[in-house]
Amino acid sequence: MAAVSGTDVVALLRSHGHDPFAALPRAGGALEPGGGHVPQVTHATTICALRYVDGVVMAGDRRATAGNIIAHRTMEKIYPADRHSGVAIAGAAGAAMEMVKLFQLQLEHYEKLEGTALSFEGKANTLAQMVRSNLPAAMQMGMVVVPLFAGFDLRRRRGRIFTYDFSGGRYEETDYQAEGSGGRDARTTIKLGWHEAMTRAEAIELAIQGLYEAADEDSATGGPDPIRGIYPLIATIAAEGFTEVPEPEVAERFASLIERKRAQVGSAEHAAVGTAVATRRRPRS
Repeated sequence: MAAVSGTDVVALLRSHGHDPFAALPRAGGALEPGGGHVPQVTHATTICALRYVDGVVMAGDRRATAGNIIAHRTMEKIYPADRHSGVAIAGAAGAAMEMVKLFQLQLEHYEKLEGTALSFEGKANTLAQMVRSNLPAAMQMGMVVVPLFAGFDLRRRRGRIFTYDFSGGRYEETDYQAEGSGGRDARTTIKLGWHEAMTRAEAIELAIQGLYEAADEDSATGGPDPIRGIYPLIATIAAEGFTEVPEPEVAERFASLIERKRAQVGSAEHAAVGTAVATRRRPRS
């Protein structure tokens, strides 16, 4: 082995077959030419938020994945930011949870210093800055964090929803939004059922339908698991504050939805059988 200067750490590592500047794996752990292997990053999947007449509903499934592996079945993706706002997380789970904790701390610190809560736009801007600060990790390691921020604006007296891109871009959504791997399916379902005068019960029901359809189409999104007693987390945020919907209520609503789906499938199968029988019995001309 060639002699290596004691101060040349990079040369020392390379002499032992470890190149610190080799290409790293892309998101999901796939190897690139010349690169080593690092553990796959655990990712949170599908989240959504929608307005109703008194505030907003936020919902998220419980599954976390690492590539094609289920890493966790009971992950929490909906958190209170402060009394009148909440944040939902999708993307790299570790970075997202750390971001939420820091966000909560910053809002609490501001309120203690100023004696009043930060404005709703101020909260949204603060989260945008935190997402932007995660950009190097997102670009280099694939640790993308895509949160949803929503809550009840005390000044405007209405629910509001903000979405972000991985570079920290902040965008206000008018009525609803969904993010994550199953976001498109959840968003489509919510789009078809949303209306301006939605009640709390209707909004919760629509969020449940959105997550159900996302889980039906996207393998990374976890649906209801009655055997283990695992159901998506749902919270409402209105003038009275952030309130998590009790799990028994969520379980009951999912059970009702599944029964309706079962009845629809049964009716469709019955109609198909009837058509086939009638076709077989039709006399030949």
